[in-house]
Amino acid sequence: MRLDFVKMNGAGNDFVLVDNRDGQIRLTTEQIVRLCDRHRGVGADGVMLLVPVRTGKADWAWDFFNSDGSPADMCGNGARCFARYVQRATGRNNDFTFETAAGNIAASFQGERVTVNLTQPKDLKLNQSVPLSTGATIVHSLNTGVPHAVLFMPDADKAMVMQLGPEIRHHVHFGPRGTNVNFVQVLGSNHIRVRTFERGVEGETLACGTGVSAAAMISSRVHKFTSPVKVQVQGGDTLEVSFTEHNGEFDNVRLSGPADFVFEGSIEI
Repeated sequence: MRLDFVKMNGAGNDFVLVDNRDGQIRLTTEQIVRLCDRHRGVGADGVMLLVPVRTGKADWAWDFFNSDGSPADMCGNGARCFARYVQRATGRNNDFTFETAAGNIAASFQGERVTVNLTQPKDLKLNQSVPLSTGATIVHSLNTGVPHAVLFMPDADKAMVMQLGPEIRHHVHFGPRGTNVNFVQVLGSNHIRVRTFERGVEGETLACGTGVSAAAMISSRVHKFTSPVKVQVQGGDTLEVSFTEHNGEFDNVRLSGPADFVFEGSIEI
């Protein structure tokens, strides 16, 4: 089968996007892995398919897969790229909503930047002592559509992302499905740097939208940050996370940043 695709990236987090509005494309796990392979395929952190809406409560829907072929409920940078892709594929230039496994996402556009409203965060846990190979470590966690662990450190450049990332990702403390892991450095007032080890990619990515969102909100509790929070990611871009709080709960979470087309093509899979 020959597959037409578009390659995009959001702050360095890159994706293969496919128009499947007719429902004729059925990708296997092996095909998704091959598409994401940076040597034998297109190369990406994930694959998104534009599909017909299932509930009637949104304008569009996606099927999202990690680079290991596993489905994912949500991806913040992917959501921005998907929104820009839908805008070009359908010719719709105004705001719209699309359906994900984590809930409906609203997208809006301001020039080259895209803003998506994330689903309501849940399961906030602060100051958890987690035993690691380097000793007991304080870890915070929050689900922003997918689960995220957050560790603060003085210098993100010295974070042992590829040592501690897999260890925390699979740690029994975070259950059988594990978690994404974010290493966070405070740069200043309402300003952080984040490096992320992503579940499903099983490595560090240049950015993770749901991860920086979790880090921003946890920073508001641990370091008394206020919304909006600017987040520098490993790819060099700066994302912005805004949110509100009501009765101790986070709400109205918005992630803003770039969503860029890289190239388009076709591949035999």
